Amino acid sequence: MSNFIDFGVADKMYQKSQNRVSALFNIKYPIVQGGMIWHSGWRLASAVSNCGGLGLIGAGSMYPDVLREHIQKCKAATDKPFGVNVPMLYPNLDEVISIILEEGVKIIFTSAGNPKTYTETLKKEGLKVAHVVSSTKFALKCQEAGVDAVVAEGFEAGGHNGRDETTTFCLIPNVRKHIDIPLIAAGGIGLGTQMKAAMILGADGVQIGSRFAATQEASGHELWKEQITSLNEGDTQLTLKELAPVRLVKNKFFRDIEKLYDSGRNPEVLVTALGRARAKRGMFEGDLEEGELEIGQVSALIEEVLPVAEVFEQLLKEFEAAGNPSLWEQF
Repeated sequence: MSNFIDFGVADKMYQKSQNRVSALFNIKYPIVQGGMIWHSGWRLASAVSNCGGLGLIGAGSMYPDVLREHIQKCKAATDKPFGVNVPMLYPNLDEVISIILEEGVKIIFTSAGNPKTYTETLKKEGLKVAHVVSSTKFALKCQEAGVDAVVAEGFEAGGHNGRDETTTFCLIPNVRKHIDIPLIAAGGIGLGTQMKAAMILGADGVQIGSRFAATQEASGHELWKEQITSLNEGDTQLTLKELAPVRLVKNKFFRDIEKLYDSGRNPEVLVTALGRARAKRGMFEGDLEEGELEIGQVSALIEEVLPVAEVFEQLLKEFEAAGNPSLWEQF
């Protein structure tokens, strides 16, 4: 198991005082790694935690026994806090929650469902609970449900997304006006400068997905990671709103889906075209044409696949260089 990495001047500035996200999760930096399907296994989660952030195992792409294995391996690879991201739309949800409790995980991020379903039960078991939302309306519902933190995610984000297409930098200040609990910004954040901007707008920390998808420790296919580094502005788009909005790379599969809209918006036809395991086929198995490739708009800023430690070093150096030193005391 690894100790926190010392990142120099920025590291010392963070040590002056913890912000609310750092204090809530007992981590060094208010940086949360997104629990992305087919990317966020134990290697990525433990690497992020060992660097002082909060690593999340992505349960959405794991059968229950696989999730248990990843939790156990993550516990062996780090003595720092880590959590599990759980989309609440899966049929084996009760079994997933039971495994998380049995394995002694202390942090859970839930999404794609009603935060009231499990929050009370999880908090009684001593877990810290955060829930991902795409609107101020649902952020308020999270606060009412008793979650410990809200992740407000703009539609720049990769993967499943909000229907309203609200951008992160419009969403964060509005959510901040309406809730009192810790707020984590997500969607379109991959640089330290963007992290600084989100915190100036009212976020207490950030959740970063796409930048960590293109790391050596992420479990996505190497061909897919390399493609992430070649994407430009406009190479992703939100689609499939009739089912569940998702941001995808414009590959052959995406273009085939778009052609179906020429004959109307029939959800049954879209479900048939989507088929099974399409995301696994693309991001995990490396089929870059017929697979479903989920990534955020910030991919246009990602130029190389790096180790997690180098990503952290870049984020903190950029954050430090981005703003007025007097702002540091707030963070």
